[in-house]
Amino acid sequence: MRNPNIVLGAAGLATFLALGEAVPRLGLVSADYFPPPTRIAGALGDELGEGAFWSALGDTLTGWVLGLGIASGAGILCGLLITVVPFLRQVTSSTIEFLRPIPSVALIPLAVLLYGTELRSVLLLVVYASFWQVLVQVLYGVQDVDPVADETARSYGLGTWARVRHVMWPTALPYVMTGIRLAAAVALVLAITAELVIGAPGLGSLIAVAQASQAVPHMYALVTVTGVLGLLINLGARAVERRALAWHQSVRGETVL
Repeated sequence: MRNPNIVLGAAGLATFLALGEAVPRLGLVSADYFPPPTRIAGALGDELGEGAFWSALGDTLTGWVLGLGIASGAGILCGLLITVVPFLRQVTSSTIEFLRPIPSVALIPLAVLLYGTELRSVLLLVVYASFWQVLVQVLYGVQDVDPVADETARSYGLGTWARVRHVMWPTALPYVMTGIRLAAAVALVLAITAELVIGAPGLGSLIAVAQASQAVPHMYALVTVTGVLGLLINLGARAVERRALAWHQSVRGETVL
C-alpha cells in the first residue's frame, strides 16, 4: 500500500508545482510577489553556494538540537517525578494548567530583555514550548499503567524505581516518543520564529533579511528550506519512534500491514 501513496504524493506535488509555475506566468498574480518555482529553484541554488546559508542552517539546527534535548530530558524527568510522588502531582497540577497555555512567542520580550539576540534567547523559547509537549505525554503515559501490573510488582517487592523501570516506563514509552516527535516539530517552529523576530543568527534571520531587501525569490527559497527541514525532522522522528517501539503492538501492526 505504500507505493501507491508515494505515487499519489508525487503526483500531488507535481501538480502543485505546475500550478505555481503557471499562475504567475499567466499574469494571474504578480511574479514580483509570487515568483514561479523555477525562479525559486534558481535562488535556492544561489543560497546553497553561499557560506552564510550553511552557517545559518548550522545555527538553526544547533538551537533546535539543544532546545529539544533539554526539553525532552526535563519533561521526562519531571513527568516521572510528578507521577511517582502523588504530593507533587497535587501541588503542580494547577501550575501546569496555568503555564502550559501561555504562547511561547509571548515570552519574546522577556528573552530579548534577558539574553538579547544570543542563542540563549532561542533556547528559552524552544525549551518552554517543547517541554510541555513531552511532560503532558509522560503524565498521560503513566496514567495508562495497568493497576493490576503495578500491584503485582508491589507484591513481588519491587521498589519505586524498579516499578518505574519495569512497569511504568514500558507503558509510558509510546507516549514519550509521541511527545518527543511533537516537540521536535514545535522546537523547529520556535527556533525559526525566534530568529525571525529577535534577529538571532539562523534561517529565520536570513528570511527577514531577504524580505527587507525585496529579494523575494530568495525569501521563498529559504522558506522552502525550512519546510524541507521540518519534513526531514518529522520523518526522522517517526523512524526513531518505530525503532524504539519495535516491540510495541502498534508498530508491529504497521510492519505486518
